[in-house]
Amino acid sequence: MFANCQLMGTDMGFPDVCITPAAPSPIPVPYPNIAMGPMAIPNCPSILIMGGPAHNLGTTIPMTNGDNSGVLLGVASGTVMGPSRHLTGAFTVLLMGMPASRLTSVSLQNSTNCPGVRTVPSQTLVLLLAP
Repeated sequence: MFANCQLMGTDMGFPDVCITPAAPSPIPVPYPNIAMGPMAIPNCPSILIMGGPAHNLGTTIPMTNGDNSGVLLGVASGTVMGPSRHLTGAFTVLLMGMPASRLTSVSLQNSTNCPGVRTVPSQTLVLLLAP
């Protein structure tokens, strides 16, 4: 799969169940959750993929979107628009000492409220074919 870097890429997750105000009482509503790759920190500034810093499993995206209406917080995480981080990647390709993340890497989004996956590639040139 294609390596993740700072150029682009999107992680999508569903369901991000958040408590939403509704009459007569608040209800849990499942929302889609979207994390944008260019917002990721800390990246690998000395390893460039097509000119953009590479991402490893230590890279997090500090803010996600999609669950903005669930202002009474997520059911599992107690947050709204929380951070996203990848859980899987190319474990035999190390970038600055940590495994590289790639397209189809599984993520946890809105802290721990929503499972997700990288669905939009950062770039379409560099492949990580490692298990």
